[in-house]
Amino acid sequence: MKTALTIAGSDPTGGAGLQADLKVFHHFGVYGLSAVSALTAQNTTEVNSVMGVDAGFLERQLDTLINDIRPDALKTGMLFSIEAIRTVARIVRSFDLQNLVIDPVTVSSTGASLLEDGALDVLIEELFPLAAVITPNIYEASVLSGVRIENEIEMEEAAMKLRRLGPVTVVVTGGHLENETMELVWDGVSAHLFRGKKVAGEYHGTGCAFSAAVTALLAKGEPVLGSVRKAGEFIEKAIRNAHDLGKGMRLLHV
Repeated sequence: MKTALTIAGSDPTGGAGLQADLKVFHHFGVYGLSAVSALTAQNTTEVNSVMGVDAGFLERQLDTLINDIRPDALKTGMLFSIEAIRTVARIVRSFDLQNLVIDPVTVSSTGASLLEDGALDVLIEELFPLAAVITPNIYEASVLSGVRIENEIEMEEAAMKLRRLGPVTVVVTGGHLENETMELVWDGVSAHLFRGKKVAGEYHGTGCAFSAAVTALLAKGEPVLGSVRKAGEFIEKAIRNAHDLGKGMRLLHV
């Protein structure tokens, strides 16, 4: 059985973070492994507080796990601290792990910062060069690339700049443009654009679930383009069947 590892924060709602990732892995028939990088106090309306896991303990989680079960693919979500990012980079290099998907989480859907000061630069320098795929949304791609994104051309410009930072493939997700969703894939040779219909409303954990779906499909041996297309279709269905369980954002049906 294929395996996928998520290194991410814990979300008590189960709508994002490692809990959501594990659900998505299961949906695609991949055995899910996890290591906790941060703890959060959050619900569907807010992220109340974040506490990073000690980097030494994160390293012990990963080293102990991977010495026993080697993942076929892995993803990072909220790593939060500079030392956590460096720890993950060290583990990826030392075990020569393949199919690394980076969801470059910077802020929550409600606007809370999910990275400590200075961590974004370390993420770019240490982890991006090890990545098979990075999956920033439009906001994250704009912050990371310095390109103000308001259309497809600027999405592609941002993706091209981000690929120069080291990842093999950049996927910019564009659910915030107009009335349609977009996933723009740039592999250094050509751009591919996948479109879908935007569903009205606010939804929790779409970025986590999308990157987890890509990770699971890569673990199963799918090519990147096919993984992105299937992940986008999966997210659209999960949004259309989302649950109203709290007072704020809806939770995806995964």
